[in-house]
Amino acid sequence: MNNSDADRFDADRFEAGRKRLASLAYRLLGSAADAEDAVQDAFLHWQAADRSRITVPEAWLTKVVTNLCLDRLRSAQSRRERAVGAWLPEPLLDGDPMLGPADTFEQRESVSLAVLTLMERLTPLERAVYILREAFSHSHAEIAEILDITESASQQHLHRARRRVTAERRRGGGETDPASARRIVEEFLAAASSGRTDRLVALLTDDATAISDGAGLARKLLRFDTPQRIATLARAGFRPTAAKRRLAGGTPAIHYARVNDAPALLFVLEDRVIGAVTFDLADGRITTMRGIAASARLVRLTEAWRRHEPVTPLVPRW
Repeated sequence: MNNSDADRFDADRFEAGRKRLASLAYRLLGSAADAEDAVQDAFLHWQAADRSRITVPEAWLTKVVTNLCLDRLRSAQSRRERAVGAWLPEPLLDGDPMLGPADTFEQRESVSLAVLTLMERLTPLERAVYILREAFSHSHAEIAEILDITESASQQHLHRARRRVTAERRRGGGETDPASARRIVEEFLAAASSGRTDRLVALLTDDATAISDGAGLARKLLRFDTPQRIATLARAGFRPTAAKRRLAGGTPAIHYARVNDAPALLFVLEDRVIGAVTFDLADGRITTMRGIAASARLVRLTEAWRRHEPVTPLVPRW
């Protein structure tokens, strides 16, 4: 094999694992754009390496991507950007390959917006160990090799991370079947659009939370913590006005979708997603709402939506 053929062969080996690496990076960083950057940096490392000495490319690349992501998480710039109360994960449309494996509850949970947000409270190592173990089924021996720690340390990091996630899982109440989830979200939309505050309150748990990025204009996330305040917010937010249409640049449609394995409402103008509201559910009621309208967080979601099979909107003209 000449050098040109060898380079093509090695490039093909990298491309064969790109989706898996991107899924790993997304879970670690919570940002599709940052995940793509990390994978591209890994490709540069791959090109520069003596590949004849790499016996297991998948393991080598997993280690490189994981540590590139940890470097990003530990950087001063990242700590400023991801300050608690000022950051939300980037939502992805279900079916996006960056969401990665979804065969088990743990794999689906690890890419939920609830857990991706919770990951910000973990140390980078706790985060990495949890994702490598729960989402990608690596052994503690493999994780120790990837992170340059002992197996005992890996087990301890996983124990701490699981304890945090389990507490959130108890609050969230586990999975809700898709049909029930859609029904609850449609009821929410109908109540919010008609201004039925009492019905909105009934759809929310007593400790419900609503979070908004303020379309990226606010320095901190906007947070509302009682059913009554959330209902008031929803009633005002879902009522169409001429001023809102001017701000949006037109009259969007509202679609039901699944985002990060959770129900969502998408505001779509022509073929561009201009806003997303996601819902966490428990026992038939809403525990958490997240409103995301910052355009930078909706780039990949819009790209996926454009490839999505057309569906009838819940509200054709909002």
